[in-house]
Amino acid sequence: MTRRAANKSGIYRKTILRNGLRIVTEEIPGVQSVALGVWVDVGSRNEQKAENGLCHFIEHMLFKGTKRRDAKALASALESLGGSLNGFTSREQTCFYARFLDEHLPTAVDVLADLTCNSNITAEHVEREKKVVLEEIKEALDNPSDKIHDIFAETFWGEHPLGQTIMGPPENILALTRQDVLRFMKEHYRSGSVVVAASGSISHDQLVRMVKQKFRFPSGVSDAAQLADGRTNRTVFIERNRAKQTHMCLGFSAPPYARPEKMTILALSSYLGGGMSSVLFQKVREDRGLAYAVYSFNDFYRDAGVFGVYLGTDAKNLARATAVVLLELRKMKKQKLSPSQLKTLKSQMKGHLILSQESPNGRMNRLARQELMMDRFQTIQEMIHEIEQVSASGICEMANRIFDESRIAVTVLGPVDKGALSEVI
Repeated sequence: MTRRAANKSGIYRKTILRNGLRIVTEEIPGVQSVALGVWVDVGSRNEQKAENGLCHFIEHMLFKGTKRRDAKALASALESLGGSLNGFTSREQTCFYARFLDEHLPTAVDVLADLTCNSNITAEHVEREKKVVLEEIKEALDNPSDKIHDIFAETFWGEHPLGQTIMGPPENILALTRQDVLRFMKEHYRSGSVVVAASGSISHDQLVRMVKQKFRFPSGVSDAAQLADGRTNRTVFIERNRAKQTHMCLGFSAPPYARPEKMTILALSSYLGGGMSSVLFQKVREDRGLAYAVYSFNDFYRDAGVFGVYLGTDAKNLARATAVVLLELRKMKKQKLSPSQLKTLKSQMKGHLILSQESPNGRMNRLARQELMMDRFQTIQEMIHEIEQVSASGICEMANRIFDESRIAVTVLGPVDKGALSEVI
């Protein structure tokens, strides 16, 4: 089955093969490059507690070699042609992607199919890669501005798998076996859970023919992940260390990826903490000098979402900085943006959206996520129309809906006492 849609900036097409594997493309006139990704609909939220880290470990393992290519040959296959090959793991998906000139499409498809379908996973490679992943975990633990987000996820989601780290704890990695890797791939790397997405100078029909020829996943669909519920209580967690700076994240439950009010949430986030001109940056950093970094963030999942705020500050300023953040969130529940503020916000959002889609890689990511999360394609023009529909009253209503401090999650990492925020939250 094939679907086609044209928009001002490209031609979108989608084909579903008999085995359920989906192929989505957006042909972009005037470029010579292609971004091609193989997306597997599995991430850390699909893992049991004892196997947390397995998705990310498998991502590493697939680059260790196949029956036809060793690790060096995989790495050089596209790099020698001026392209690149890489992968990443998130809480909901695993992606293997390549960027290359359009004339090298056959090579790129062959490499990605070889990597994802024919990996030669050996016990020796598993043991060797454990050392690499453990070093990656150490690096993340040594970076407090990254670690605070993992602590926040665990605090926010509790025992739900969304609260697990993507890389997993060291003890899980040390316990992994080749059989664990093969079993997990057999369960989740299935044709109905795979999307091949491409953007740029791409022929859809040519790609479909190549995918049919090269990709061989077991048929079927992987099991659905455990459903996520919204927060029902207030939680404050402080992890004390001896660092020079204190890091804080706070957040609230928000709607999931595919909900129509998503653009309103993004508008609220952009206004509060979307850049140097945002309210939180101006109030916390510029007006009071209480932090170097402060911003808002959104995590959109298939069935849930998070609206969050991060800041890094000196321990003595933590309570004051947090109080300013909470004050501005409360203001959003009472005060509507003026027409000029709303106009500026919409212009900012449209600019960010268009600039983010200037590269084939950004558009390939959008294609794949829309297919996996929404089962449809949304053009840039449709997204701009959604931005235009955002209203001041809608932003205020959304603030009242999600900024419920009886259900707030707050995490702190730094040289502070357990009661550092007791007078603020």
